[in-house]
Amino acid sequence: MLDRKASWVVVFTFLLFTIQSPAGTVTAGEQTALGHNPFLKPYNTPFDVPPFDAIRNSHYLPAFTEGMKRQLAEVEAIVNDPAPPDYPNTFERLDKTGKLLSDVSAVFFSLQSANTNDEMQAIAQEIAPKLAAHRDSINQNQKLFKRIEAVYEAREKLKLNPEQTYLLEALYKDFVRAGAKLDDTQKARLREINQELSVLRVKFSNNVLADTNAFKLVIDNPAGLAGLPPAVIAGAQADARQAGLEGKWIFTTQKPSMIPFLQYSENRPLREKLYTAYFMRCNHGDDKDNKEILRKIINLRLERSKLLGYSNYAAYALETNMAKNPETVNRFLKQLWDGALPMAKKEAAELQALIRKEGGDFALEPWDWWFYAEKLRKARYEFDESVLRPYFMLNNVRDGIFALCEKLYGIKFVPQNNLPKYHPDVQTFEVQEANGSHIGILYMDFFPRGGKRAGAWSGSLRDQHRVQGKNVPPIATLVGNFSKPTPDEPSLLSLDDVNTFFHEFGHALNTLFSNCDSVYRAESLDSVELPSQIMENWALEPDLLRVYAKHYRTNESIPQKLIDKLNQSRLFNQGFETVEYLAASILDMDWHTVPEPVNADVNAFESASMKRIGLIHEILPRYRSPYFSHIVGGYSAGYYSYIWAEVLDADAFQAFKEKGLFDRATALAFRKSILEKSGTDDAAALYRKFRGADAKTEPLLKRRGLLPGALE
Repeated sequence: MLDRKASWVVVFTFLLFTIQSPAGTVTAGEQTALGHNPFLKPYNTPFDVPPFDAIRNSHYLPAFTEGMKRQLAEVEAIVNDPAPPDYPNTFERLDKTGKLLSDVSAVFFSLQSANTNDEMQAIAQEIAPKLAAHRDSINQNQKLFKRIEAVYEAREKLKLNPEQTYLLEALYKDFVRAGAKLDDTQKARLREINQELSVLRVKFSNNVLADTNAFKLVIDNPAGLAGLPPAVIAGAQADARQAGLEGKWIFTTQKPSMIPFLQYSENRPLREKLYTAYFMRCNHGDDKDNKEILRKIINLRLERSKLLGYSNYAAYALETNMAKNPETVNRFLKQLWDGALPMAKKEAAELQALIRKEGGDFALEPWDWWFYAEKLRKARYEFDESVLRPYFMLNNVRDGIFALCEKLYGIKFVPQNNLPKYHPDVQTFEVQEANGSHIGILYMDFFPRGGKRAGAWSGSLRDQHRVQGKNVPPIATLVGNFSKPTPDEPSLLSLDDVNTFFHEFGHALNTLFSNCDSVYRAESLDSVELPSQIMENWALEPDLLRVYAKHYRTNESIPQKLIDKLNQSRLFNQGFETVEYLAASILDMDWHTVPEPVNADVNAFESASMKRIGLIHEILPRYRSPYFSHIVGGYSAGYYSYIWAEVLDADAFQAFKEKGLFDRATALAFRKSILEKSGTDDAAALYRKFRGADAKTEPLLKRRGLLPGALE
């Protein structure tokens, strides 16, 4: 995902959490070490990528400290400039401060999510409050704010272009929202809250990672594998072998391992055991329990919001989004919920009927849904999703995405196998225009490991900007948790994995195509998923499937019969998928619209939230509160944004349907209006520039199978 990014405040956000910039002193020993610190000298690497082979954990803290020191000196130089404040000597100079801090933050927080270890987690906990304090020391610098305010108030006289005007107004608003107008007592309390929140977010994420890694379902009897496809069994056997459990099979709560087990395992008690381990993560009353941490986070966010003049945290968070306020989001979610819940109830009844038909005398439970849904899909459409996997070899899917990008944008992906990497699994590519000119570098990291958090995400090791008119190209990252290769088979993706890959690649394109002068971006959270979600639309288009969906053994293209069955079953299980997502979105909003501090038990609060909307017991929200990392990190009061952006992407894709799925002119318009300029203008204005009008909801309703008029 992409989020507001600014060198002056070092906002570096992933799906997990946001940590921002610090102040400190350098000891004599650290000063000696600085000369050998790769962050403190030119990288001297191809394309100026980070020298991962030279970076050690011991380099981070000194580089953070020196980076904060340098940025504060740069800010002081701006503040003490005797010249009257104007756009170049205030905004532009501020925008270019903190390069060292940005460099070390980009590397550290990328690896903290993708390749962490105990030492890095300890560093994260130590640096988090210092980064928060550093950010506050800049955001609450009264002399700096006065200069920004002076430029802001004179903006109509400065002959700024539209991008400069938008970013200046956003910067001014960001400073106000960070407490620039508070009195000294209020600022002091705000600093305390920010530091405490920074530590709590790190603890929450570390606990989720630790508890995810802690559980392993070990099967030592082949009878426990009944129903599982051979590829799933082979993957579990390889995981067991790697864990030193030769002759056994391991399944984990990582979704590439868990979901196939839930879909195909005929052993109901084992399905229950695995799924229970998943939905009870960080909810055991032990040292990895996140309930009290979450409650503190919610209450501190509420206090901070009220300190800044907002009635609740969602009112604060949504002010800069397209939605603008909680009322709009809640109304939007309820309208979708009212259309989706009856679909889910109907699906639950069909699955229960299937259980009865097979002689089962038990009620459908959440750990049964995937299994019986897969059975029903197979019976109704003669379609078993597992037969798709042989056609979705990871590298073929990757090459299919490359081919799509070449068709749409004319760009090329050139392997760069000699670039420094942080892990042997990482793949690296130079991205070029059709004429061979350099766009940026792409790092891709596909497989699960103990030091990587769950899920998939896209970020950057460097954002595109310009320095004295010279372009600084981006370095994008794409990280996933797809099934690892086994001794007998390559990495084969599920249908959900394929969609995830296309999704995250859309984010990477957004990073790579950025074409802006400043480092600072002011994006609305509920529009940042448009570039990613529109990419998913091409994943299963027959013309593209024939390009990349080739059987890994025979190299034969996916047969038309399978494509037809895939399309026929497109709306199958949509009630479940929509409801579990909306339930999590509503839970997020309920947490962040509380008007007073939460004293209730976290599980009780969640239960009351789900009871209020009538969530059926057969479905749990996609993320339960103790491991809902999205809302502890960058998507707090913002998890709704995925389906909000789906309105945009469904409507935007209509433009391609109207002009042609691979129409170069339409793709160029999307690149120029959306991908290049994200965060440099109002999101609705950028969309209208591309589409000529606001997005319509009808394409989304049709895609989801919701009844016409559900959003009226």
